[in-house]
Amino acid sequence: KTLHRFLPPFSPYVSTPLLPFIALVLLSSTFALAFYFSTLPKTAPVRELGVALLASVLGGFGVVALFCSVGVYV
Repeated sequence: KTLHRFLPPFSPYVSTPLLPFIALVLLSSTFALAFYFSTLPKTAPVRELGVALLASVLGGFGVVALFCSVGVYV
């Protein structure tokens, strides 16, 4: 209990007012990459995998940022 009293309060690494902007940027880039993925020729599976992986990661972080910006802290 004494340790709890002397620790500083929690402060997030990313400022809370920036979360809606971060969510917008990440989710917009996800949709742009999804469109780009749909126009790629099907002869380059490595490139398809890279674009799909990047879009998936950006979408995951974008959804978490969106949830946190509306008050659902996951």
